[in-house]
Amino acid sequence: MADRSAWIRDQLDRHEAPLLRYAQRLLGGDLEAARDVVQDTFLRLCKQPHARVADHPREWLFTVCRNRALDVKSKETRLSRVPAAALESQPVEAQGPAAAVEASETRRSLLERLEDLPPNQREVVRLRFQGQLSYREISRVTQLSESNVGYLLHHALKSLRAQLKPVTS
Repeated sequence: MADRSAWIRDQLDRHEAPLLRYAQRLLGGDLEAARDVVQDTFLRLCKQPHARVADHPREWLFTVCRNRALDVKSKETRLSRVPAAALESQPVEAQGPAAAVEASETRRSLLERLEDLPPNQREVVRLRFQGQLSYREISRVTQLSESNVGYLLHHALKSLRAQLKPVTS
């Protein structure tokens, strides 16, 4: 039992922050609801037989988190959205204050443009870059084909690049 407890703590340490960011975005920025969803996800992990999730815990966690968040979202009668800038971000590792400000502005701009993408493209981008899931894992989480995941990511990134491209005169 000690090994299982250590394994669950390890999963919590590794995946809590990415799951929280993912759930928060699915829930329109509602941090408290996202925390509840992530907590419920880990409670379900504790009840799950180890053998059923041991070889794919990240995929399992993101799938359960997604399903719980979508359940919560569908039950809500009104969503309150938080601006993309309020999204918890990872610390900026920069060489100096100017680089930190530039990185922060780029991140904020990217998150704002991400909101302009279609929902399915936003979701696969978040899973890929915030959740660090593979195409196969994203496919299993979203129940889309791997080729569809690749297609959505390609078009989302192409659109983001075009929007972020500096205007030259």
